[in-house]
This record gives sequence, C-alpha cells and structure tokens, in this order.
Amino acid sequence: MININMNMKNNYPFLLKPSGKDYLWGGNRLNVIYNKNIDLYPLAETWECSTHKDGPSYIKTGRYKGLSLKEVLKKHPYFLGKNANTNGELPILIKFIDAKKDLSVQVHPSDEYAMRYENGQYGKTEMWYVLDATQDAKIVHGFKHKMNYNKVKKSLEDDNVEKYLNVLKINKDDVFLIKSGTVHAIGKGSLIAEIQENSNLTYRLYDYNRIDKNGKKRELHIDKALDVLDYNSSKEIKQPMRTYKYKNGSFSEFVCRCKYFEVYKEYINTQNCKDLYSFKTRKDYFQVLLCIDGCGTLISGKETIHFFKGDCIFIPANSVEMKIHGVSTMLNIKC
Repeated sequence: MININMNMKNNYPFLLKPSGKDYLWGGNRLNVIYNKNIDLYPLAETWECSTHKDGPSYIKTGRYKGLSLKEVLKKHPYFLGKNANTNGELPILIKFIDAKKDLSVQVHPSDEYAMRYENGQYGKTEMWYVLDATQDAKIVHGFKHKMNYNKVKKSLEDDNVEKYLNVLKINKDDVFLIKSGTVHAIGKGSLIAEIQENSNLTYRLYDYNRIDKNGKKRELHIDKALDVLDYNSSKEIKQPMRTYKYKNGSFSEFVCRCKYFEVYKEYINTQNCKDLYSFKTRKDYFQVLLCIDGCGTLISGKETIHFFKGDCIFIPANSVEMKIHGVSTMLNIKC
C-alpha cells in the first residue's frame, strides 16, 4: 500500500499543457477563445488532463516542467491519493470540445464490456458541461421510444435512424451525464467541457454518410454498438438543482456526481477581499481545476501559478495549502 502522505514537499500544483485533435467536425474556438495556440485546423478537442496514450498532457510549470503527466504520476503515485497505482494512469480524462459540425451518433461500452472485449480497457461514462451554445445547438441523448436490436439495425439499413433519436436543445451552463450504453451526439454550435473515464473507446453508430479529408467514409462500429446500446427510451432530462455554498470571496455550486468523479463550479472574486481565497485540498483525492472564465493567481508555499481562461491545473492529493487571488470561474473535478 502506498503512503499518500509521503514526500509532501513535492505535492505542489502545476499547470498542464494539452494535446490537440483535428477531427473533421471541429472549429477554431479553442484557439481563439481559450488561446490554446495549437497548430491544428480544425481544432476539435484539447485533452487538458490526460495520461491516455492517444493524447497525453504535459507539465507546463514548476519542477516537472516538460515531462508528461504520466511520467510524473509514475514517479509520484501518491499524487493520486486513493487512486494511487504504479502505472501512472489517471482514472479520468478531461477535454474541451468545439463542435463546428455535428459529431457522429455513437455509444460507449461499459467497463465490464471493455474489459472483456477491448483488452482490459476502461469503458466510458462522461459528463458534459455546456460552456457556450448557438441558438440552434442541440444534442442527442438516448431514443425517443423504447427500441430493440432489430429496430435499430433496420433503421440503420434504411438510413433513417435519426427519426428515432431523442434530440434536445441546449443552453449555456447545462449539464448532462452520459452513462455508458447511452446513444448520444454533440450537435454543431456546442462548446463543451467533458469529464470522462480514462478511455478513448467510441463505437460510431451513424455518421451522416460524411466523407473525411481522404475522401472516405469514417469507420462505423455497428456490431459492437448494437451489443452495448441501452434500448430504453431516454428519461426526461432535468437540469440539476443549483445548490450553493458561500464564503468570503467565493461561492461553490454543485454540478455532478457519479461513481467516477464529482464536479463543482467555483466562483472566485477576491477584488474586494482583505484575505485571499483559501483553497481546500484533500488528503485522499486529487483535484483538477479547469478555468472556464477569468484569470487569477494560485499561491502554494513559495510557488506561484498565474492562470487564465482555458488553463488546467492539477492538484495532487495532500497538496500544500493554497490560496487564490483574482476573478475567475473554474470547474473543480475531484477524484
């Protein structure tokens, strides 16, 4: 068993540098709005906090600058608290997603299915936080009515599966938990922060017969998708009750909780405060701060991090005491 208190002198937060993805449906808002400065167009996704081989994050500040997040976590597994392991793998993956065009209609497998049929990988349950949405932005979440294997298969053969999908209009600040097995799609005009299991398993069910940059239709995974689909109709989606906790210079809003992670929205404004905002660290959990608006300064011991809109900060378990100054809004992911 790994002692999560060991070498606490190393437990300082650090900024992360993401990997980017140029999927055909992406736009350029992640470069324009969040100043990612990644030389890709389109820039569809940035993997902000990731140890996944398909898109690792790197350390941007401090004593580990230039190393991959996985390298650091392999060297200091106690940074993950109760999730400590010897492989340096995070249990979650955090992304920004810019959908200029519709994403494919898809589904993700459960952990059990992925472990059995995908060489021991994780499945994928994910959460979407809507950062921005055009007036016509929509998502797909489940089916309108109860379906079955044969009905869905025939709808794909007849090229009319879209008429069975449950389509919802979305607005800024909406939250959606997408459980494994749920058919889903992010629609054009959506800007999303996604928190998910550490997985890149996606089974495309339908892709609007699109052609990629090589003149080919993208691969579909119909047999596997039909294996893992939840064929029940989608339950009515209600936005979570907004519950707030106030303290001097800040207030916190509960966003989402599932067995893989919990998410809070932190509003910090210390402009008129004599004391800086004290950020509570945890002994048995790591945390990730994703700045979605504003900017500020994080002070931990003798180290200082200046962060801006779009930045991602990793906070090891049992980190040194921290204070934050500035005006910012952040998603606080605890795991």
